[in-house]
Amino acid sequence: MTVSKRRLPSLAQLRAFAAVAEHLHFRDAAAALGISQPALSGAVCALEESLGVTLVERTTRKVLLSPAGERLAVRAVAVLAEVGALLEEAEAVRAPFTGALRLGVIPTVAPYLLPTVLRLAHDRYPDLDLQVHEEQTARLVEGLTAGRLDLLLLAVPLGMPAVRELPLFDEDFVLVTPLGHPLGGREELPREVLGELNLLLLDEGHCLRDQALDICREAGLGFKGAGRSGAPGGGRAGAPVTTTAAGLSTLVQLVAGGLGCTLLPRTALKLETARSSRLLTGYFAAPAPTRRIALAMRAGAARGGEYEELAAALREALRPLPVRLLGAGA
Repeated sequence: MTVSKRRLPSLAQLRAFAAVAEHLHFRDAAAALGISQPALSGAVCALEESLGVTLVERTTRKVLLSPAGERLAVRAVAVLAEVGALLEEAEAVRAPFTGALRLGVIPTVAPYLLPTVLRLAHDRYPDLDLQVHEEQTARLVEGLTAGRLDLLLLAVPLGMPAVRELPLFDEDFVLVTPLGHPLGGREELPREVLGELNLLLLDEGHCLRDQALDICREAGLGFKGAGRSGAPGGGRAGAPVTTTAAGLSTLVQLVAGGLGCTLLPRTALKLETARSSRLLTGYFAAPAPTRRIALAMRAGAARGGEYEELAAALREALRPLPVRLLGAGA
């Protein structure tokens, strides 16, 4: 039987096969798609029957792609990407700021900027279906490039030609110490004081952890084995690490408990330090260590004009915050 007489594959079948090809595990692939494992297996079997070839070799321990599966997985991913582009283009020709907008936000931004973002969307774009996804940077960028997300709100630069950044603002980092700490409440702190501290950091995967390590390196300091994928979570330079945290709220509570000091971005300072009366803040001498927050979209996105307009509106909405707003070309 020729391919032309076979039943055409469905998008659901292609998505199922692409997920299996990516994860090489039926359970993980099913979880990624949000479907049951039997439904996933059935979709892959239906695709194999439709194409007349075996795509997946199933063993008791693992899943492997057949030679045909290796070749056709590339085609399946390309087809799904083109379908995503078609849907995006169709949505773009509709009235602006309508339909779904899938916004990805990093955890060290979401609690502090989302109230402003959600209020802006509600008041100014009532027909926009804003869908928020909180994940770490690597996962967000993966979702953007794969078409799972439309727009990101995160720290930059990302250094990716396929991603266009729309800068929003720069914000300073502030030193947060336990009550009674000699650096607490001081201003004009030199960065070199970080080398004297038991500095607590977030777990691996958080861009804020990488930024804090970069600040220390720029000040001529270091942590034993530290790097963008290093093991330490904090501590004096060269000291063993015993404490880390998965979020800023936990990190601040560790500081309040006297386990060390940490760095907080200014947008997080008010909310997080209000949780305890056993905290002090210290401010760095200019130029203070900073981070830049931006919206990020796929280069050439069909709704790029809308995203630029949203960025401009968001800059104005963020004006009351303790940040330095940036123009579109910053």
